[in-house]
Amino acid sequence: MQAYMALGLAIVAEVIATSALKASEGFTRPGPSAIVVLGYGLAFYCLSLTLKTVPVGVAYAVWSGLGIVLITVAGYVLYRQRIDAAALIGMALIVAGVAVIQLFSKTTTH
Repeated sequence: MQAYMALGLAIVAEVIATSALKASEGFTRPGPSAIVVLGYGLAFYCLSLTLKTVPVGVAYAVWSGLGIVLITVAGYVLYRQRIDAAALIGMALIVAGVAVIQLFSKTTTH
């Protein structure tokens, strides 16, 4: 369970860093730029802890699937970016794929 807590923290840190990446305006703003560097550093550190017990493919599927959804929500809230029905359906399919892996795959643990 600790591995999935580390993965959750990695995802949150990555979403914060990616959100700050837009605000950094090409790394011309120091505050958001620092958040990007620290956020990605924390994200990859936590992901490395996750990979001690969770297979890399499974960890990355969860990371990317949840990250896509969360960064879309962040873009909507922080930057007023809209998303259309096709994009929502695509994201739902990604989340469904991650759920299938977690619920039915025997590769989710060693």
